Amino acid sequence: MMATLLTESLSSRYAALQAERERSWSAAQLEGNARQRRLLAERFDPAAVAQPGDILPNFTFPEVDGGELTLDGLTAGGSALFIFFRFAGCPACNIALPYYAEALYPELQKRGIPLVALSPQRADRLAEIKHRHHLPFAVATDTDNQLAREIGIAFDPDDRPSPPPAGWIGEVTGTGTWTLPQPTVLHVGANRVVRSVHVSPDWLDRPEADDILQQLG
Repeated sequence: MMATLLTESLSSRYAALQAERERSWSAAQLEGNARQRRLLAERFDPAAVAQPGDILPNFTFPEVDGGELTLDGLTAGGSALFIFFRFAGCPACNIALPYYAEALYPELQKRGIPLVALSPQRADRLAEIKHRHHLPFAVATDTDNQLAREIGIAFDPDDRPSPPPAGWIGEVTGTGTWTLPQPTVLHVGANRVVRSVHVSPDWLDRPEADDILQQLG
């Protein structure tokens, strides 16, 4: 039996989030959110991101509970899976990560494939999302969006007021920049070789666990 048959699908969870926003958000808020997601989807070029066979540098990531993770270490036993998300307070990410913990992680654990969630947010601020949801996998900082930039998924939002308002993205993440990763599932094999990349320019349209498992083969 496939994983997503055992739990509510990710798409249905996002549909519920959107329905709640339509009840509580203003028309301007809804349009601004939809416009940014639409623009990112329209601009997305699959050829501009990392391709299977590309070899990545041996980046290091501070883990929220202390210590560091490296690409070499994570792939020493075979392959590793990385899920890029925006930041700890992102509503869509607070839906996606618990879903993947339920529907994806157990099967990856059986296969011996490490799962790491990456965000550019500082590790001390990222700990919140791991502990709030009791996530069983590693959550770490992609410092300066190093890996996100390497694989071509980093972006700046179109709406960047100057000077930035209180509570802007750079303040929330602790990076001092607008740059965020597009939600992405990256599969890296031994010797840091890219096996697959699944980018979700529209952050409310992310892959189901079964789709990810099928891509892993």
